[in-house]
Amino acid sequence: MTALEIARRFVELGEAEQAQDAWAVALDQDTLTPAERLEGAGYIFFSQGDHRIALTQFVKLYNAGNFREEIWTILYEGFYLPNLEEQKKRYKINCGRLKKYPYLFQKGFLEFEEHPILFFPFDEKGYIPYYPDRQCFGSYIDPNDPVIDRYFFKDLSKPILAEDVYSQYQLEYLNDNVRKSEWVAKENHIYLHYTDFSCFCAWLKILDLWQLLKQEKLVFLFGEELSCYPIDFKEKFGIDYSTYSVKPVGIREVQRLIWHSQLSSHNGGDFFNEVLYEHPNLITAQSVILTTIEDVMEQVKQDLREPKKSNRMLRKLRQLKNLTDKDIFVALFLYFWESVHVPDSASRIAPALLFQPHFQNIKYLLYTYPDLRDATVLSSKEADRIHHSPVFQGFRYIKTFVPMRRPTTSYAATVRFVVEKPHLTEEEKNTPKQRKSVSDNQLLLRLTNRSFMIDRWDRLYRDSRLIRFEDGKLNPRATFTALAEFLDIPYAESMTYCNNSSGLNPATLKGNMQGFDLSAVYRTYDEFADEAERSFLEYFMRDVYETYGYDFHYYNGESVDERWVDDKTKEFHKLFYFVERQMREAIRYIAQEEAQKLEDLKTKTLDLDQVEQENERNIQNAIQDMRVRDLELGKLLLRGLRFVNQDGQPLQMMKLLELDPALLEQPLYH
Repeated sequence: MTALEIARRFVELGEAEQAQDAWAVALDQDTLTPAERLEGAGYIFFSQGDHRIALTQFVKLYNAGNFREEIWTILYEGFYLPNLEEQKKRYKINCGRLKKYPYLFQKGFLEFEEHPILFFPFDEKGYIPYYPDRQCFGSYIDPNDPVIDRYFFKDLSKPILAEDVYSQYQLEYLNDNVRKSEWVAKENHIYLHYTDFSCFCAWLKILDLWQLLKQEKLVFLFGEELSCYPIDFKEKFGIDYSTYSVKPVGIREVQRLIWHSQLSSHNGGDFFNEVLYEHPNLITAQSVILTTIEDVMEQVKQDLREPKKSNRMLRKLRQLKNLTDKDIFVALFLYFWESVHVPDSASRIAPALLFQPHFQNIKYLLYTYPDLRDATVLSSKEADRIHHSPVFQGFRYIKTFVPMRRPTTSYAATVRFVVEKPHLTEEEKNTPKQRKSVSDNQLLLRLTNRSFMIDRWDRLYRDSRLIRFEDGKLNPRATFTALAEFLDIPYAESMTYCNNSSGLNPATLKGNMQGFDLSAVYRTYDEFADEAERSFLEYFMRDVYETYGYDFHYYNGESVDERWVDDKTKEFHKLFYFVERQMREAIRYIAQEEAQKLEDLKTKTLDLDQVEQENERNIQNAIQDMRVRDLELGKLLLRGLRFVNQDGQPLQMMKLLELDPALLEQPLYH
C-alpha cells in the first residue's frame, strides 16, 4: 500500500493519530495531486493534528492557484482571526509610543485595515506573511531568529545607518551594542531608514518597540528623510555630545560572544586568534582550557563572599545586582588577565568577547539505534559541557566560527604533537607524568569528531561559519574581510598581521610556522602518517572533502567494502608504531620505578625480564584492540554518512565562509 492508501485506511478506521502521521508522510511526497494534498491538509487541520503541516500545504496550494476560495476561508478563520485582537492591541501600543517618541518625525500612522501585509501565525515563534496586493503568501519569518545577517558595523566613521530592519532580534542587537552618544562623547544614534512607511506600519503588529525606545538611541527615517542623516543634534535639539566624557566599557555592556569553536587539534586555531588579537572592537585572549576558566570563576565567587578580599574586578562585580556567571566571566577578561587585549572605550560599539574554550581532547561517540535505519548518532561530553555552560547561556548574541585544516594534514600534525611534544621543554618531557603518558588513538579521534556537523536550530550554531585554514594563509585579505563581515566588525589593519601578548608573529609551538608563512599549507608530515591511514580518513570523510572543497590526495576512488576496510587497518603502521613506542617507554619507566621502590624497601627484587615479557604481551593485546576498534568504526561508517544528534535530529554541514572572488590573491586551495 502507498502512504496515501494507508492514510485513507486509518481515516476509515477512525485512528486519528495514525492517520495524521500517515498523511504527513504522504504529503512529503511529490506524487500527490492538488486535490489529494487538500484532502490530507484538511484532515490534519480539522482532526487537530500538527497545524504547521496543514498550513504549509494550504499555503503551497493557494500560491499555486488551487482551491483559493476554500483555502482562504480556512486560513482566515482558522489562523488569522483567532489572533487578530492581539495584533490590533500590539499595533495600538506601538503607535501610541512612537507618536510620543522625539526622533520619529512622521506621526500619521495607517489604520489597521490599510496595512499591506497580513501576518498569519505559523507557530509560537513565527508567521507566514500575506500580501493582498499580490494575492500570495511569503516565506516563514521569525522576528526573533537569533541570526545577524547584515553588516551593520562595517564602517564606524559615522553613526550606524541601517535599511529596512524588521527583525526584533536585530533591532535589539543594534540597541544593545551601539553605545550611547553620552558614553562616547559624540553623536552616535542608530539611524533606521525605512523605504516604505506603510510596510513599517504593518510590521508594528508583530514587533515590540517599548524597551527599544526607552534609551532614545534610535532615529527613525522614512523615504526622503534619509537626506537628514546624520542629524546635527547640537543644532536641531541643542544637545552637544562633545561636552561629555568617554565612559569606560562596563561589564554588562559586553553582550556579544564570538565563540571560536575548537574542531579538533591542529586546525589553525592559534593563527586565527593571532589575526584577531588586536582588533579595535574585540576583547581577545589566547585560547584557555575550559576547566581553567571554570576553576577561576569558582575562586572569584569565593572571594566575593569574603569582604576583606578586594581588587578592581571584585569591586566592579560587587556593584552589580543579581550577579551572574556571565558577569564574572566578562569581568575576568576586562580586569583580570594581563594578556587580554581590551579595546578603546571611545568606539561607537561595545566590544564583542572572543572566546576559545580549549579542551585537551574532544571525544565523540558514534553509535546506532535500530529505528534510525542508516543514521549514526553523534555524542560528545565536551560539546554537552559547552551547551550547558551558564557562560554561554548568558550571552544574548552569539556568533560561532570553526577553523578547519585539511583533515589528513591536521591528523598527521596532531600525531607529531603527541610524539614530539613541542609544547614542552626537555625538563617537562622528563617528568613522571609525561614519561607515563600514552596518547589516544588519533585516527579514531579524528574520524569520530564531526564538530562541523550541526543541528541548524541549535542556538550556539544558528549563526555560524566554518573557515578553512588554507584560505586564511593563501588569501588572507579575502578571508578576513569575509570573516569581519560575518562577525559584524570592521575589517581593520590589525587583521593583516599575527600578534598576541608576546608580540608580532609569535611562535606558539616549537617548529610551527609563524605568521602568514605558507609552508604550513603544504607541509604533509609524512613521517607521522601512512598513506593507508590518510586514505582511510579521506574515504570516510568524503562528504567533508566535497562540501568544503578539498581534493583527495590518497584515496583513489576505488570501491570500498569490508575487505578494503580490513586491508587498510592492517597497514596503519605509523599509527600503531608510535602508540606502541609510547606504551613501551611508559611501561619500562613504571617498572623501573617499582623496582627502585622494592630496592629502597630492601624487600624482594623485581625480575625485570619477566615483567618485560608480560608487558610485551599486554602491549600487543592493546595494539590489537586498537586495530579492532578502527575496523569496527570503518564497518559502522560503511552504512553511510548520515548523522543525527542524541535527539534524533538530522545534522548538516556548517556553512562555509564564502570569499569574494575579486579579493583572491591566489587560486582557492584544493
